[in-house]
Amino acid sequence: MVVDNIGTIFLALSDPTRRAIIERLSRGPATVNELAGPFNVSQQMVSKHIAYLVRANIVLKIKHGRESVCTLRPEAIRDVSDWALEYRRFWDESFDKLEAVLTEMKRMEANK
Repeated sequence: MVVDNIGTIFLALSDPTRRAIIERLSRGPATVNELAGPFNVSQQMVSKHIAYLVRANIVLKIKHGRESVCTLRPEAIRDVSDWALEYRRFWDESFDKLEAVLTEMKRMEANK
């Protein structure tokens, strides 16, 4: 079920370093060393961020010899988008109903 993983995905997305890693991977696969380059933290810390993204199924990490290559799994982000879209539909419908009520109230007030 998608909802079971949504919390893990949101936690993964809550960290700016992890979001930066995701943004970098949106341009294509990268090694852990390449991902660590722009950050002023240890490679070990970047590896922990990547491990969190892997647990959230946002990133796939594959060992190629001595290097690990990370690839973005956009399906995970799509799951969050689909989840949020359902709530957007709910709120859009609620606002449309509220607008109809307010319009009717204004019409009734004008006819007094």
